[in-house]
Amino acid sequence: MQNNDLLRRIRFIFDYSDYEMLEIFELAQMPVTRSQISDWLKREDDPEFKIITDSEMASFLNGLINKNRGKKDGEQPEPETRLTNNIIFKKLKIALDLKSDDILEILKLANFKLGKSELSAFFRRNSSRQYRVCQDQVLRNFLMGLQKKYRVVGDQ
Repeated sequence: MQNNDLLRRIRFIFDYSDYEMLEIFELAQMPVTRSQISDWLKREDDPEFKIITDSEMASFLNGLINKNRGKKDGEQPEPETRLTNNIIFKKLKIALDLKSDDILEILKLANFKLGKSELSAFFRRNSSRQYRVCQDQVLRNFLMGLQKKYRVVGDQ
């Protein structure tokens, strides 16, 4: 899944303003400008569109965790230089303080069924025998379920 699309979807789901987006990046110790955010949120066919890197997207997700769960004491985690759907899914799970049953319910809202063991395989270390790569379809359905859960009905 493309980082720019993910950023647009998260902003829409939680109805974040430009100010809130700036604040989320700042919480991850990555100051950005309103112009940068605007360029990242533009559609691909817009001449001012800019790609948000994995590291920048990881910083946003780390900031989202800090916003929702509070900053940990000590040094903040370094943003990943390479994001995978598994990492994105795990960061969203942490940021939203979701348990496995919560995630399965959210996926159900998007008419997507997944077993508990299949789900736990996404959050294992990639060296684990039970590790499973999270495909775009799973992440998209999770985001669709989040939208149905968190977005006000009148906005859909």
